[in-house]
Amino acid sequence: MASAASNIVFDDIFTISSIDKEGKKFDRVSRLQAHSKNNDMDMTLDFNTELFPLKTGDHFSFSLASSLSRNPHTNNPDGTTEEDEHIWRPDGKGQRGIEEDYDYVMFGKVYKFDGNTQEIVTAYASFGGLLMSLTGSFRHMTNVVLGDPIYLLMRY
Repeated sequence: MASAASNIVFDDIFTISSIDKEGKKFDRVSRLQAHSKNNDMDMTLDFNTELFPLKTGDHFSFSLASSLSRNPHTNNPDGTTEEDEHIWRPDGKGQRGIEEDYDYVMFGKVYKFDGNTQEIVTAYASFGGLLMSLTGSFRHMTNVVLGDPIYLLMRY
């Protein structure tokens, strides 16, 4: 798990158990099911197959972050800093954030939390219509907050 002096709110290594188990619905999007190596978490995730090709059995590093800034400062009521506004720019002139360390990045929002049991919870997030569900012990998701914007970061 990430340290307190970091914007990473969850991280682990996942192994893909299946892709498009219920059939492929879109040309460039697939849905994967994966299980984590360290925290015993299950995930379902929609991803762009052209930008980040994956296959069953692949391992990937997965992180959720509250900001792309390398500095964990929060000054604004919404949890952002002035630095956050200049972290990523398409022309490459912005400051370099943690996205530089990853191959695939999406921005979204945590829209739902389900408590299956007292110990097991599921967090749901949407990244511009690409959906994620992350299920496991609430202890590993204490920093994932309902309604908060979040960055999904993945690398091989």
